[in-house]
Amino acid sequence: MVSTLFLTATALPEVGPAGVIIKAVLILAVIAAIAGFGTYIERKILAFMQRRLGPQHVGPFGLLQLAADGIKLFTKEDIIPQHANKFIFAIAPVITAATAFIALAAVPVFPDFTIPFIDVFVPSIAADINVGILFVLGMMAAGLYGPLLAGMAQGNKWGIIGSARTAIQFLSYEVVTGLSILAPIMMVGSLSFVNFNDYQTDGLWLVAYQPVAFVLFLIAGFAETNRTPFDLLEHEAEVISGYVTEYSGMRWGLFFIGEYANMITIGVIASVVFLGGYNDFWIFPGWLMIIGKIAFSFFFMLWVRAAWPHVRPDQLMWLCWKVLMPLAVVNVVITGLVIML
Repeated sequence: MVSTLFLTATALPEVGPAGVIIKAVLILAVIAAIAGFGTYIERKILAFMQRRLGPQHVGPFGLLQLAADGIKLFTKEDIIPQHANKFIFAIAPVITAATAFIALAAVPVFPDFTIPFIDVFVPSIAADINVGILFVLGMMAAGLYGPLLAGMAQGNKWGIIGSARTAIQFLSYEVVTGLSILAPIMMVGSLSFVNFNDYQTDGLWLVAYQPVAFVLFLIAGFAETNRTPFDLLEHEAEVISGYVTEYSGMRWGLFFIGEYANMITIGVIASVVFLGGYNDFWIFPGWLMIIGKIAFSFFFMLWVRAAWPHVRPDQLMWLCWKVLMPLAVVNVVITGLVIML
């Protein structure tokens, strides 16, 4: 029976190429599967909160609905509009999905472990770079170019409106995201996720010192992932689907695989930066804690979707520029004064 040995982030064996490759494959396979299964979880949770049934006819409790949706997406006709820019139209969904998984390369998705029989150490992070937070936030921001290019390339005025909303959302929330994470960076003195995890090993979680930054980061995370109430890009309450109006089949599916992967990434960042990382907590091991924190973050995003109304683009800009950004700046200034004193 193969046993798994979980290690701490402060005493890491040498990482070989085999461990990095195994980690990359695990990220692609597991996160892609979770992103797909997330659609089923979301439909069931929303149905429960809104007193509906949700998927129930395909398999027991509707569990095979995910397989049915996958077969439909893979076999559905792939249509490219006649007047679209065919190359940009085809590459836009790939940008969204690829950037989402590239961002996961620099976050500790699973705790470290070794495979005893072949003695291969698999690190918590596929690429532990010293500017990990900047890399992840940069990759997630670059993913917004997918919807932007998709709407502009399809030759549809409704798609162009979706692209305009992408630009509005991109300009609004990115400032808040950067400023909200700046105060914790000032406290830890590093941009590495491992250092953030180690900072909280023997003390309080960082959210106890930075509650304002945590709330601001969560709000910006909803805009980052195009989730309600900030789902301006696609805006499911409208008849037209914005930037995905002309998309079908697996190209359509890639956009939403990227969205769910980004939801997991936001959960990982919030867990590692603010909620104690993958350290042990009381009698609960670190691997169980990080899974629980990410799962709760994912559930919280679904909960907000079921309970909160949509906002207009002008309301998003007002909230980000006149409320959230000043709060983030004040929080950074206070944090700097406390550190100096």
